Amino acid sequence: MSELDAAGIVEPALRSAYTECRRINAHHGRTFFLATRLLPARARPAAHALYGFARMADELVDNPEPGTDPAVTLDKVAGLVDEVYDGSAPADPVLAALADTVARYDIRRDLVDAFLHSMRMDLTVTEYATYADLGEYIYGSACVIGLQMLPVFGTVVPLEEASPSAAALGEAFQLTNFLRDVGEDLDRGRLYLPTSELAAFGVDRAVLLNARRGEPDPRVRAALAVAVSRTRAVYRRAEAGIPLLRPESRPCVQTAITLYEGILDEIEAMDYAVLNRRAVVGTGRRLAVALPALVRRAVTSRPGRPR
Repeated sequence: MSELDAAGIVEPALRSAYTECRRINAHHGRTFFLATRLLPARARPAAHALYGFARMADELVDNPEPGTDPAVTLDKVAGLVDEVYDGSAPADPVLAALADTVARYDIRRDLVDAFLHSMRMDLTVTEYATYADLGEYIYGSACVIGLQMLPVFGTVVPLEEASPSAAALGEAFQLTNFLRDVGEDLDRGRLYLPTSELAAFGVDRAVLLNARRGEPDPRVRAALAVAVSRTRAVYRRAEAGIPLLRPESRPCVQTAITLYEGILDEIEAMDYAVLNRRAVVGTGRRLAVALPALVRRAVTSRPGRPR
């Protein structure tokens, strides 16, 4: 497999581990996976490993195996993370790939711990009053993903200078998820849109549940419109960091931003009726955005071509 060869991953079990992470990314993260095709081949396995670990932990909380306790399972994962940072290679393929990526790119332990902390919050916290209250959860569930990816992308400035924009990238994606998935999250008993922001428009959980049952409400529309505008401002902060990345990584991040912000376009096109419908960027639009960059990547990656 060319990505693994480009990354110098030769040990069979490790190649298998990274291949499993790639499968998880391709299956569950279609938009992000498409964007990763624009990374240099040597960087793609690490992106898949970081996504694979985040997805695995998220699934343990949102879709636990029958008869299992997500809190106990997360504790077991935390124990495996201890092994990762002790220099061991866990038997689990996702953790094995994570261990290799952590070693290659010096991924900070506190970023992984913060992510697991936010996953635990989902087991007990069902709503947040303000964006400030939500900040702790977003940092761990999303900002740290951008910060983990930053060494993989590479920068032309010190990492600390590019970190705020990388964190904003994760935040923008997460806020978009909250808007797209508000109905599904309600079904799980969770509400991520801050209750004080909703209350300003006369919206509470009961109003949202009515809208989930298909009853249009102009108050919900108004509240969501403001949330969309707020999220677009976060995308602008993330986009400002693209010139700080290594040139070969910029098309990946720009494409990811364009595609993910496209979900907000779809929400607006649906007139904010997201409580009982899912806003999706269609395959045609995804390809229209990504294909030109993919073609440029293919041409510049040919042997003998300048890179």
